[in-house]
Order: sequence, then C-alpha cells, then structure tokens
Amino acid sequence: MNKKSLGEKIRKLREENGLTQEELARKLGIPRPSVSQIESGQREVTAKELLALSQIFETSTDELLLEDNMQRKDIKLRQMGKLPPFNKEMFKQVLLYILAKCGGKPNVGKTVLYKLLYFCDFNYYEKYEEPLTGAAYRKIVHGPAPCEFEDIIAEMKDRQIQEIHSSYYDKPQIKYLALVEPDINKLSARQKEVIDKVIETLSDYDANKISEYSHDDVPWQATEEKEIIDYELVFYRTPAYSVRSYSED
Repeated sequence: MNKKSLGEKIRKLREENGLTQEELARKLGIPRPSVSQIESGQREVTAKELLALSQIFETSTDELLLEDNMQRKDIKLRQMGKLPPFNKEMFKQVLLYILAKCGGKPNVGKTVLYKLLYFCDFNYYEKYEEPLTGAAYRKIVHGPAPCEFEDIIAEMKDRQIQEIHSSYYDKPQIKYLALVEPDINKLSARQKEVIDKVIETLSDYDANKISEYSHDDVPWQATEEKEIIDYELVFYRTPAYSVRSYSED
C-alpha cells in the first residue's frame, strides 16, 4: 500500500474511533503535525508507529496494510446475499434530504449523521422488508457507521456538499452542509415518511446521546465489533426500537 492510501485509511480509522489528530499524536508519542503529514501521505509510517496504530485501532498490521480489505469484504457479503444491493444515488438523495432538514443544527456533526442514516435505513427495512439505500453499516465503538460514506462524500464534496471542521462544546466536530437541494422526486412518500420520523425523533440528540441510543438497538448489540450489521436483525428488535406493528400470529 502506498503512503497516500495508508494515510487515508489511518484518517478514516481515527475518525471512526472518535479521535482527533492531537489525541492520536499523544497515543503515538509524536507531534500532531506528523499525524497530519501521515494522513495526507507526505510522511512514511515507521514500523513502530504501525504496530502502535494496530493496537490503538484494535486491528492487525496486515489489515492496516491490506488495501481496500473492508471494501472487498462488503462486496463478498453482497455477493453472498447477506447485504442488499447498494443504491448509491438513493444514498446521496437521502443524505442531501437529511442535511437540508437538519444539517444546520449545531449538534448534527458526522457522528449524529451516521446514526440518522443508520436508523433511516434499518427502520425502513423493518417496516417494508426492502432496502432504502442498502448501505452497509459497520459496528464501531460509537455505534453504526456507513461503510460507503467517505467515498460518497469524496464524490459530492465542494459541488453538492460542503465539509466544515469546527467544534461543539469544545470538542472537534466535522459537519456537512448541503450545497444543492435533494431531488424530492426520487423519494417516495413512504420513504420520506420514515426519514422525517427519524429526523423528528433523533436529530436533536448530541453525538454521545445518539451513540448510546444506537447501542441499545438489537442489530448493533448482536453484531461483533467491526463486523457488518445484518439488516435481518431488525426483526428481533425490542418494542422500544421497533417501527412495525406485528400481529400476534
């Protein structure tokens, strides 16, 4: 793996684990600018640093160096029928719709956005037994995280979405603002109904509260750390999380 690809993977893992560059630098025992240089592909990662990174992110050095390993695993799960097909265009429209509705709220940063997307997808699947976007969600410490998110943001950044690095209650925060309106015609009435309900219920939660809330959902609880969450697990939800009325039969 080249420096740029490894740096990008380290950045994604750092953000998924809720670490700032300063916090990761302290754990590695290096200056913060060195972390910035590693993530941008301007600096090599030493063998000692690679080992430390594998321990921090609870993975192996082989996993860190294996390019697109997670993506290949997601593709394999789809081929085996364990994940629904991914509808990239629908994911973009759902993302734009959520951002248009609540992206401007000060509490809605990346972590909150991850969970809003998760509950939109999983609530829709439970209610209608068909995918909304079909995105794959991985179980990480702060709750479900959409695997395709970074690639989608890279495609939309600066043209359809603006990424802003700020802070919320003195904690670093990454926010996204929609630069274009969602194409409402691509969302059905029942899709908008599910999305609107998620926004109404959860968009005022801060990152900690919505992460804790996601931890009590059966699909997250029943999944091993860093594994893909099976959509079928929504049918085992507790009444507090279920969005579907089941007959006594």
